[in-house]
Amino acid sequence: MEIWATAQLELIQSSVDQELGNLTLKVLGNNTSTPMILVNEEGSYKTHNIPEDKITDSVYIHKKIVQFKNENEPIQIIQEDELLETLYYGNSEVLNKLKYYPLALLLIIFLFGAVIFFFFRTNKASEQNKLWAGMAKETAHQIGTPLTSLLGWNELLKSEDINPEVTQEIAKDIDRLETITERFSKIGSIPELREHDIVDETKKAYDYLKQRSSKLVHFSFSSNVDQAMVLMNPPLYNWSIENLVKNGIDAMKGKGNIAIQIEKKGQNINILISDTGHGIPKSDFQNIFDPGVTSKQRGWGLGLSLVKRIVEEYHKGKIKVFSSSKEGTIMQISIRAL
Repeated sequence: MEIWATAQLELIQSSVDQELGNLTLKVLGNNTSTPMILVNEEGSYKTHNIPEDKITDSVYIHKKIVQFKNENEPIQIIQEDELLETLYYGNSEVLNKLKYYPLALLLIIFLFGAVIFFFFRTNKASEQNKLWAGMAKETAHQIGTPLTSLLGWNELLKSEDINPEVTQEIAKDIDRLETITERFSKIGSIPELREHDIVDETKKAYDYLKQRSSKLVHFSFSSNVDQAMVLMNPPLYNWSIENLVKNGIDAMKGKGNIAIQIEKKGQNINILISDTGHGIPKSDFQNIFDPGVTSKQRGWGLGLSLVKRIVEEYHKGKIKVFSSSKEGTIMQISIRAL
């Protein structure tokens, strides 16, 4: 702009000398992007690169002069100690855009970093899932061998003169072990879903837990529907109910009330499992479903994460903390009815 101002001085002088070099004309003509306002000593002005419809608008020109003065130091065009004109100029459109390029670059770097972080986090989670799935399948395999022997020993006991109730109870526990083995074998693979009555399946899990829990725990069951058909895998669904009930019993320290309630709302079947334990802080409502998160001293923090996976990934349902306080917690499972 100083060069342009010098060229402008050459232009003023040429009106007297009638001589103007090609370089001066080139300098004056090549600047087609920088907005400029030349104000002479009398207060009149000339504009360059200002919209034509604004040239005669004195209010607009005055505002631009103030703006340009704030953006850049005005250049005075002086000849023989006499101020001829003052050049006010602003930033070109290219310069204005360049101001935002660093922000755009930072945004791109941030997005790139976020993609890398998400990729590594997803990859790590995938590796963890494969590890847990492998451990579950291996556990199922290891249980299978002694389970076969137990079946044989129980059949041998039946042939002996032993109280039938003993072998019946052993058979029940063997069936239970078979169910556990089936559950572990399905982790990491897509389970087969079939039509089942969720009320009946929930009642089965309820009856089993009630029979094998302490007498200090009082159970109750209710449903506003007699039957509700859904697509489910019973062994995995029952595992979810058992995990939630056992967590409630642990929260009550083995003494209190457990209630299972089934209600149909619209197209969804809601299963509410409530306890009278110490409750869950509201800040933990979401992260309690993350692997490794537990309030137990000896817990692994896998129960609720498995429940979430079974309900949401396998059964396409939803699980959440419905409510929680010092008086107890209510967990809700929602599965779409057929």
